[in-house]
Amino acid sequence: MRWTSIAITVFILLASRVGVAQTPASHADLGWYRGANDTIRPIQSLADWELRRQDILTEFQKVTGPLPDLSQLPPLDVKVTSSVETDDFVRQTISYVADENGRVTAHLYLPKDIKPNEKRSGILALHPTGAAGKLIVAGEANRPNRQYAAELAQRGHVVLAPDYPPFGDLVGYDFAADGYKSGTMKGIVNHIRGVDLLAARPEVDADKLAVIGHSLGGHNAIFVAMFDQRLKAVVSSCGWTPFHDYYGGKIAGWTSDRYMPALRTEYDLNPDRVPFDFYELCAALAPSGFFSNSPLGDGNFDWRGVKKAEPKIQSVFERYKQPKRFRIVYPDCAHDFPPDVRQTAYEFIERVLEAESKS
Repeated sequence: MRWTSIAITVFILLASRVGVAQTPASHADLGWYRGANDTIRPIQSLADWELRRQDILTEFQKVTGPLPDLSQLPPLDVKVTSSVETDDFVRQTISYVADENGRVTAHLYLPKDIKPNEKRSGILALHPTGAAGKLIVAGEANRPNRQYAAELAQRGHVVLAPDYPPFGDLVGYDFAADGYKSGTMKGIVNHIRGVDLLAARPEVDADKLAVIGHSLGGHNAIFVAMFDQRLKAVVSSCGWTPFHDYYGGKIAGWTSDRYMPALRTEYDLNPDRVPFDFYELCAALAPSGFFSNSPLGDGNFDWRGVKKAEPKIQSVFERYKQPKRFRIVYPDCAHDFPPDVRQTAYEFIERVLEAESKS
């Protein structure tokens, strides 16, 4: 029996070296990639990791549906419907075309101290769940600690805060009629188009773009930045934990029409069957900067799952020789984005974007 165990062990070790087809490796393990003929191979270079990264995006789209051909989308056709002026910025209420399904409503914040021909960083600010939509991140919805769009504009950034359907001015949005497999993929398209809008603004440096969000906005920040690498800094507040750590593996909360219904209809709410996990999604952000606010009292996204994922994600940033572009903080609070953490997040964005402009 002892010799049989040794033989099996030797076979497994040899198989991993030569690439013999094996049982699919864990999503929590960021040290492998899928080679020819579906073989599992150890990652030994950045090129290997890039193959794994592409595989992550492919597996993600099995659940969300495919990212459409962005080159075939119609012009943005930005329209301004109203404007509000503060001491620090002008906030325009606008809409823009995302796809053939219609327009996205948003706030565009333009700092008043921008000089002629000056370019500022552009930041996509994604709101949390709430009927008020973009007004939440404006600080006008009686939701303390959510006013990060207004605060970033006060710091001198050009900020775009779109409504996520069915909130804000997108109330009544019909997910069943838009042709997307998931609300998540519809959101990704809306947000990529928002990045297009920022990058095209004369006041914006298209090489200095970032995204920030809390809760609903926190995971949507991860989702859009996975597919749009123009976003060089990503802040996710209370936005993620691995599926097995989300309410003990009870992932039904991810299956509403604005998220990923296929997790119920195709994967039976079984996190073991889901073809991706947040270990991978967060690692796929590298080498863009990634800051996560993961409170100890968050009842939605268990910090202990985040803590397990942290060193594994860190290892990917180290492959890019960018260990300081990844940071997680664990404040002692509930599902919140407190002032000191927001300040730290803003400084993280500015530091990463400044370094990016010098590279």
